[in-house]
Amino acid sequence: MAQDVEKLIQAALREIETTLDTKRVVGEPLEVGEYTIIPLVSIGFGFGVGSGSGKSEDLMKGEGTGGASAGGGGIKPIGVIVIGPEGVTVEPLKGTTVSLVESLAATVLNARNKHEASSD
Repeated sequence: MAQDVEKLIQAALREIETTLDTKRVVGEPLEVGEYTIIPLVSIGFGFGVGSGSGKSEDLMKGEGTGGASAGGGGIKPIGVIVIGPEGVTVEPLKGTTVSLVESLAATVLNARNKHEASSD
């Protein structure tokens, strides 16, 4: 039974290892005009494994064994790196998906407006 638990743990850890990749925390760069936008995300996860065995002397008369593993996780956008003609900035993102898109658009527009103002 101990070997079964060890196999479950190893399988869970292999899955976590494939999930934790720098490309998942720092996303692929997006080109928008003169700007390069690199998304940043926070990854969280948890998992558990368990096993059991035993003999029962009650009416069920079963010997019983068992084992299980489970996990869950999530990815949350936390910011973007904006690289443009005026330099590099890191902009935090907060809120829902709609406000994230609005925030990202505002960040790029603000950076472009600052660049155009400094060029005048």
